Amino acid sequence: MAGIIGKKIGMTRIFDESGAQVPVTVIEAGPCPVTQIKTVETDGYEAVQVGFGAKKAKRSTRAELGHVAAAGLEAAPRIVREFPLNGDAEYELGQELTVEQFEVGDRVNVTGTSKGRGFQGVVKRYGFAGRPGGHGHPMSRNPGSLGPGTDPSRVIKGKKLPGQMGQTRKTIRNIQVVRIDGERNLLFVKGGVPGSRDSYVLIQK
Repeated sequence: MAGIIGKKIGMTRIFDESGAQVPVTVIEAGPCPVTQIKTVETDGYEAVQVGFGAKKAKRSTRAELGHVAAAGLEAAPRIVREFPLNGDAEYELGQELTVEQFEVGDRVNVTGTSKGRGFQGVVKRYGFAGRPGGHGHPMSRNPGSLGPGTDPSRVIKGKKLPGQMGQTRKTIRNIQVVRIDGERNLLFVKGGVPGSRDSYVLIQK
């Protein structure tokens, strides 16, 4: 199985057979039509390209419409992504991938873009303990000494410093699928996944 594109709906909780509550993230996954199949002979590698959602006609370029016309689609997808193939499955242009390809208990990797936190200091960004906070200490949240002054007389590369936090591509691995709603194209996975509500995520076994 290649993968599927979804949209994060939000988080909730469900109860298992023993009555224990399980925190889950609800993802609207698919249906995702196959828009292109790449092979070693033509592209140098094997992959399947799928789309999710639909753009308005006035917001689609002729190149996008022409690309998806070969797959029998009338509207260009809102988002297009590729998934590598392992050679264990066959796909056809226009084929729709749905949540039915998953089963309860499957383990999946979910990739998304984490929430942007802006410019943050080292206490929030890396969990530094900070310096003394009492008695009016003037530098209670600064990073402290940055390195030796004599040798090497510079800040070493990779030093944890204040800077932009979040808004990066993250992958959470080995998440369990706890429920599948085929009628509404919903996938319930245990725990949290990267991104804010209504952000796009990629799901792979």
